[in-house]
Amino acid sequence: MTRFVLATANEHKAGEIRRVLGDYDVELLDRPGDVPDVDETEMTLEGNALLKARALTTATGEAAIADDTGLFVDALDGRPGVYSARYAGENASYADNVAKLLVELDGVDDARRGANFRSVIAVTFPDGGSWWVEGVLEGTILTEAKGDGGFGYDPVFAPAAGARSLAELTPDEKDALSHRGRALRAFAEKLSRS
Repeated sequence: MTRFVLATANEHKAGEIRRVLGDYDVELLDRPGDVPDVDETEMTLEGNALLKARALTTATGEAAIADDTGLFVDALDGRPGVYSARYAGENASYADNVAKLLVELDGVDDARRGANFRSVIAVTFPDGGSWWVEGVLEGTILTEAKGDGGFGYDPVFAPAAGARSLAELTPDEKDALSHRGRALRAFAEKLSRS
């Protein structure tokens, strides 16, 4: 069994990671509470995910797994992208980010509301080695929030036109098709070949 410390302090992301990887031969350690937050200073999801994983490997001496995810909206030229978590400001809540997105898309017709979620899973090892994989989910941005599940932009993201939002899916349904689920399964597959 391969052991990794989780770089995320986000309980929603940690829960998804644990659910998806629960079927694989991976042991996941909680992020230590005394490890400070990592400033996401890179301009790409890959860069930020590697930055976070390296910080945890350095702090703990353990292999680490980190996630960075962005929502890329066609009508907004790919925004919010790498800034998705802080789209409405540094300390923005999920609701703040969704509200800003909906205001910016007000009046945009359905044909231009295409978007994709992209998750990068990065892994770093004490010997300095690292690699990353990604998962992408295409969909559309709804005109209003729907559903009580999930987190982040899930209430306004539908994986296909006319489909339920990610927030309307059960955790198992979401994990089976989501960007993060796809990236985590790619991680598990690459790890099994290592």
